[in-house]
Amino acid sequence: MQPILDLQDVSKSFPGVQALAGVRFDVRPGEVHALMGENGAGKSTLIKIMSGVYEPDTGIMRVDGREVRFTGPLDAQRAGIATVHQELQLFPELTVAENVFVGHAPRTAWGGIGWKAMRERAAEILASLDIHDLDVTAPVSSLSVANRQRVEIAKALSLHARVLVMDEPTAALTEADVERLFGIVRKLRDRGVGVVYISHRMAEIFALADRVTVLRDGRYVGTRPAAETSEGELIAMMVGRTIDQLFPKLEARIGPPVLEVRDLVRAPVVKGVSLTVRTGEIVGLAGLIGSGRSELAQAIFGITPADSGEIRLEGRPVRIGSAREAKRHGIAYVPEDRGSQGIVRAMRIDQNVSMAVLDRIAPKGFVDRAAEAALARDAIARFNIRAWGIRQLVGKLSGGNQQKVVLGKWLATRPKLLIMDEPTRGIDVGAKAEIHKLMSELAAQGLAILMISSELPEVLGMSDRILVMREGRIVAEFVRGQADQETIAHAMMQVQREPEGAAA
Repeated sequence: MQPILDLQDVSKSFPGVQALAGVRFDVRPGEVHALMGENGAGKSTLIKIMSGVYEPDTGIMRVDGREVRFTGPLDAQRAGIATVHQELQLFPELTVAENVFVGHAPRTAWGGIGWKAMRERAAEILASLDIHDLDVTAPVSSLSVANRQRVEIAKALSLHARVLVMDEPTAALTEADVERLFGIVRKLRDRGVGVVYISHRMAEIFALADRVTVLRDGRYVGTRPAAETSEGELIAMMVGRTIDQLFPKLEARIGPPVLEVRDLVRAPVVKGVSLTVRTGEIVGLAGLIGSGRSELAQAIFGITPADSGEIRLEGRPVRIGSAREAKRHGIAYVPEDRGSQGIVRAMRIDQNVSMAVLDRIAPKGFVDRAAEAALARDAIARFNIRAWGIRQLVGKLSGGNQQKVVLGKWLATRPKLLIMDEPTRGIDVGAKAEIHKLMSELAAQGLAILMISSELPEVLGMSDRILVMREGRIVAEFVRGQADQETIAHAMMQVQREPEGAAA
């Protein structure tokens, strides 16, 4: 079958960087073609060439067998190629219908905008995707992330897109919204649309993709039918080596309790939670989005102080009314949203790493630059942060390296307890393995770690004990090796089952 879009031997360089070198990729009618690779592999550059943002330095691009050269996004749009970016590109103050038809609204006989026809056509496009609960007259600013994404897809279809590029489409979605998105992608495929799907999540690739292409260091590695490959093979293709253990859990000596929480309440989400985390122990906290996991972490860290209950640190009762107090008590918190809560993208690595210890390195209001630089150099070396130097802007780093900067910032406070909320969300598989290795080493050094994760393999692979939250309460507890994904998923969603030998 002839591809709709076909790129051959495409190269693109920027000053000092060879982003792509001899890459090939194609997408056929009615298929989902996944594009995979670590951060920095060249995926973003390739999709920007597909969508007309960049012109390739060399190589050939064809649409329906005819050679084309896009000089801008409008050329790609006219060729039937649309992109749903990770950062959605909508106008919040406009309605759903206005966003769907922005720039190409239907016209009346006398040349004005056909408002009624625009609303009707927008509703028809949404209905064709089995979306019946979205008011086309609602402003986009009032919509959830999932519904905004549906508006982006409807906008692409209003332009008669034949190729839809989806860049990390599930990064900010709930599990229910992910399933709805999968349904939409399958409908588009059945309709003959070619879908280019970029994701770090292996489960999504095997659930949706017909073929998978892997890039590494800007070069084409290979293409495999999804049904004829495995997670292990794709990982090896992406990182250039076999990762025998994505979860390198070291045996650690587990000691006395560091954190003890008793009957903690933070209305309306956290409803009487009790838990313990010991020195050298990684406690995994699983649960659906909305179960209260993040709210529990924020209550312990003092971002949203608890209404009632008791927190003990190393056996002593403490009151934590702010993040400053939590830090003073030896608690560190790596938040779920590193971009808005963990780092300042516009600041340098050294400035970010020193942010949590300014009271130590700037006691009289003036920052000791030598101490700040030493902290940053130590973090770069300790966590293998890939950067050209301590003065590099954090916003220019990959997701995995940004997460390491957040870790470096908080470990500079010399904490006793580290709370990590979704520690590897949105980072590639190689960086995940590095973060897991760091966690394991920190626990082996005696640090107590409370890890919140939506990825059950991560919870199972890294935890000494697993707690499951549902509707604001701890509903199950398992020791390492006692549970599998099915058991934990059942506890997350259904009535609690009593496992044999559950930990007290």
